[in-house]
Formats: sequence, structure tokens, C-alpha cells
Amino acid sequence: MKKALLATLLLLSSLSYAQTDKFTEWLKAPEGELCKQKFAKKKLDKRDAKEASFIIDSLWLQESAKELRKQWDKLTISNDSLTLPCACRTFGMYPQDGRSLYISLHGGGECPKEVNDEQWMNQIYLYQVPEGIYVAPRAPWNTWNLWHRKGLDELFEQLIRACVVFEGVNPNKVYLMGYSAGGDGVWRMAPRMADKWAAAAMMAGHPGNSSQENLLNLPFTIWMGENDAAYDRNRLAKEKGELLDSLAAANPGKYIHSTNIIEGKGHWMDNADADAIGWMSQYRRNPYPKRIVWRQEEVLREHFYWLSAPANELEHGKRVEANIEGNTINISRCDYSKLTIYLNDSMVDLDKKVKIYYKGKKIKTYKPKRTIANLYRTLWLRGDRSYAFPCIVEVTLD
Repeated sequence: MKKALLATLLLLSSLSYAQTDKFTEWLKAPEGELCKQKFAKKKLDKRDAKEASFIIDSLWLQESAKELRKQWDKLTISNDSLTLPCACRTFGMYPQDGRSLYISLHGGGECPKEVNDEQWMNQIYLYQVPEGIYVAPRAPWNTWNLWHRKGLDELFEQLIRACVVFEGVNPNKVYLMGYSAGGDGVWRMAPRMADKWAAAAMMAGHPGNSSQENLLNLPFTIWMGENDAAYDRNRLAKEKGELLDSLAAANPGKYIHSTNIIEGKGHWMDNADADAIGWMSQYRRNPYPKRIVWRQEEVLREHFYWLSAPANELEHGKRVEANIEGNTINISRCDYSKLTIYLNDSMVDLDKKVKIYYKGKKIKTYKPKRTIANLYRTLWLRGDRSYAFPCIVEVTLD
């Protein structure tokens, strides 16, 4: 972190511990990593944790702006050797709770670059949204699985971060949608990144072997032409809708969804699917759901909502099921040897002990300790201001 940033934040801070000599001196002339400083490991009360979160969020915004400014000015997100050109349109007035973000994936696939470029251009003007930033990215590849592949998740996380930093987007109002091959992508990216979206809409896509179990807390809408028979898209859309019906029946209040089979239409639905935007816009992401079902998809992810799994143990199909009841965390299934659990004051009472159970057996009693180090570490790790957690607890499972 830069001296200028820290000096600015010192003026904003009203933390009680900010008056200590060591902390004040470090802010004026920072040396070493923040997380390794003694004051960063000091236990905070609820009020001080809130103040610290504000300061760290301000630092993160400024550091992210420096990192992403050139990319967003060029509307091209890049990560390693991959690039994601973007077209951006803005709708409506700036709302009090921040702008919405709609990410809209184009069709195409295994075809010449010019064809995919044309599909991208079409996607840019295919929909209008009531309010927010509408972004149509251009896939990095010209392959049949142009929205399936490894590396996309990081690009989309950077895109969301750029829109939060430069466009005032509320990270709890981010929506995913896509048509045809873009719908293929939604079938896959919505479940595996369910902790990133407020809602998702799939238009005329093929689900492949994607699972819908991770949609427990993510509203999901299916749009398909009745006569869109290529690759059995219409039949599979109905089957997936029925699957979500059964999941919702077994989990009251969860797996919110709608299935829309448009009569007489084929692969092109004559824009009837635009109604999905209004349906999605009524929802906001809950970054801290009390219950989580996490199944690894083909592209593996280390974090999901308030959980992390060991990177070296990730494998397609592995599952975790966990829920929070009061100050008790129940892990009913876990296919990993360890789990990291992130906690904040919106989830549990951090002034009381937290009990953790695995398959009905108590495995840990945790005395919460809010720290600056935890807030800083998790925000930079997740790149999402909703996932800055003051408490981190690791559990080893049998």
C-alpha cells in the first residue's frame, strides 16, 4: 500500500486503536506487510471492525482503480494471455443503492472469427435494461465452448470489479444472461459462480453436463423456443425446468426459478426472452446465505460464498453442504479434508462463541476474533467488497 493512500485514510479514521503511537507511525511511514503488523492482529469490537472495514474498502477501491484503469479505458479486460473486449451501454439514472450490472454473452461458437464478431455486435444491441450498465463481452476464443473454458472466471471477476470501481455498480446487483452459445455459458457459469450473481437468465442454450444444485440461492430463468430442437435444446430445457421444480419443492423458498417455453418459436424467440430482464431485476444477491450447497463443476473454484476448500483437493463433483443456525454452523457433507469458514457480524454474533458441527458431532468451539488482517486478506483474496470478513476459522474434518 502506498503512503499517500494511507495518509488519506488516516484522516478518515476514527478508530480507537488508531491513536496508538505504533499504528499512527506505521500509517505515516508504512513498512512491511499490513497483515504482519501487531496492530493488524489485534482483536476488534464490532464498531471498530466496521470502521476498519470502511478504511480497507477505501484502500481496495483506490488500488483496484490503479490496477484496472488502463483496461477499463480500453474496455478490454486482460488476465495472463487472455483478453475480453467489452461493449458497454448505460441506462437510467444512478440509483441510491448503486448501479446494476448486466453481463450479456453472445452466441456463435465453432466458426470463423468474423461470425463470432457479428454475433457479438448483435448481442450489444439485443436488449435494453431498465437501469444499469449493460456489458456485452467478446469471448476470447472461437470454439464451440467459447463460454465454458478455464480462465473465464478470473476475467469476469475483473470485469465486475472494474464496473464496481469505475461505474458505481453494486456488487449485489450483478446479473448474468446469454443467448445460444451464450446460453450454454450461462448454464455453466451461473452455478459455478453462483456467489457472484443476483440472478441469471439462460436463452436458447444447451446445458451439457452442468449441474443445477448450486442454484440453491440464485434465481434462475430458462427461455427456450418450443421448436428449438437442434441438439435437443427444447427437450433439455423442459427437463431442467422440471428438475428445478423438484429441487424447489424439496427446499421451500429456495431454487427460485421460472421456465418459459415460447410456443411456435425456434432458436430465435423474436425477443420474447427480453422479459427475463424484468424478472431478474427484482432480485439482489445475498452474499451470506444461511445454507449452502456447493458442487464443483468442470472449471474448479476454491471459494464459494463464505467457504473455501483446499486448492490441491478440488475435483469435479466434490460437494459441501453447510448451514448456519444462530451461532452454530452445521456441515452435513464435505468431500475435503479441511474447510475455511469466513464470518462477519451479519452472519453470526461474533461477541459469542461459534460452535461448528460435522455430521452431527461438534468438532470445534470458536472464539471469534475480528482483525484488520482478516479484513484486508479476504478482500484482496476475493476481490469482492461483500466478501471482506473480519473472522476466519479453519476446521479439519475426519
